[in-house]
Amino acid sequence: MRPSAIGNRSSYAPGLSSQTSSAATLAKLLEKKKEYEGVAALDKTSTLFLERITGLMEDTDVMANAGEALGMVLEQWPKMFQILNLYLSTRTDTTDGTDHATENGQMLIRIPIEELQQSTGNEVHE
Repeated sequence: MRPSAIGNRSSYAPGLSSQTSSAATLAKLLEKKKEYEGVAALDKTSTLFLERITGLMEDTDVMANAGEALGMVLEQWPKMFQILNLYLSTRTDTTDGTDHATENGQMLIRIPIEELQQSTGNEVHE
């Protein structure tokens, strides 16, 4: 006698097996859709985070450049105080009649920059 093939079938009702596999496929599809949406949201968030970090980097570069400029200005202050002290010492020395600044070889002089610029401007145009 021949073995029965009915035992190998999962269902006798037509379409019942396809409905079960269709529901499983639909569940997998929904799961994959949620997973894709999560990855897309993560990608969007990562892009926004990168833009913010890039903005912070640019702001930090601006602050670093400002710090360098401030450092250059602060570097000049001791020289300015030295010039002011030299001016004050020559001013008080001339009232006393003694000139200690010229004894040291230091003297405050005025350079007429406007006249120099005008004369160099005339030479360039000629």
